Amino acid sequence: MKVLFIPGNGGGGPNDNWFPYLKNELEKLGIRVVASEFPDNYLAREAYWVPFLKDNLKADEQTILVGHSSGAIAAMRLAEATRLLGSVLVGAYHTDLGLAMEKQSGYFDRPWDWDAIIRNQKWVIQFASVNDAWIPIEEARFVHEKLHTEYHEFIDQGHFGGDSQKLEFPELFEALKKRLTKQ
Repeated sequence: MKVLFIPGNGGGGPNDNWFPYLKNELEKLGIRVVASEFPDNYLAREAYWVPFLKDNLKADEQTILVGHSSGAIAAMRLAEATRLLGSVLVGAYHTDLGLAMEKQSGYFDRPWDWDAIIRNQKWVIQFASVNDAWIPIEEARFVHEKLHTEYHEFIDQGHFGGDSQKLEFPELFEALKKRLTKQ
């Protein structure tokens, strides 16, 4: 089993926000964590990220994806056609939010296959915040409704990084740890 981190767009990468904290905590449990630099890390386009996850990072049925923002979107698109163990979606959404950069990503050019995303993994954990400056809470709630996620909604965590510079994320670690002990 391995955990793959998928950062958001904008070039932050694997050492951004709470990724180092989570990596450290998971490695203490003996979990292999892959926190890699992604190609096209500024725009995070699907044409680069989904093949990178499959072909380079070898995401498969023994893989847990932890995606933040655009990384959560990449995780959902990968799960449409790839068997995974599970996913953690942080700051997830389902539309281009009316943003040019999101429109360029390619993730929103077709309908979502919600049933395939559910079918291709054992579970999905989701984190959202009412005061997220980028993602309206209705977007996150819609994803939860469609995927039947284990849903954690906060009122004060912003975009779980970037705007709030959240450097630790014990809630995510504890939720993921519970799933790992059930395996």
